[in-house]
Amino acid sequence: MFHALADGTRRNMIAQLTLGPASVSELARPLDMSLPSVMQHLQVLEASGLVRSEKTGRVRTCHIDRAALRLAEQWIIDRRREWESRLDKLGEYLAEQGDEPEEK
Repeated sequence: MFHALADGTRRNMIAQLTLGPASVSELARPLDMSLPSVMQHLQVLEASGLVRSEKTGRVRTCHIDRAALRLAEQWIIDRRREWESRLDKLGEYLAEQGDEPEEK
């Protein structure tokens, strides 16, 4: 999932899909790349579970999977809490070290 989100083009596609479903051509319109390149990005997003698509006739419509985004968000929140706790402990330790008299 994070591999898929690491690319700016794919993040832009996700941002566009948060506004609602869009066809592949609508997703491709603001991008300066060929349609096959857009499809490759969409394949990465679909493989990650962030995006799903359905084809009706000749139009492929993409939808964001909000549950997958919530999983990514929760993972980030958990890591943030973990690091905030570690940094708080480091701050406490450093404060304790500053309270001790210096040896001569």
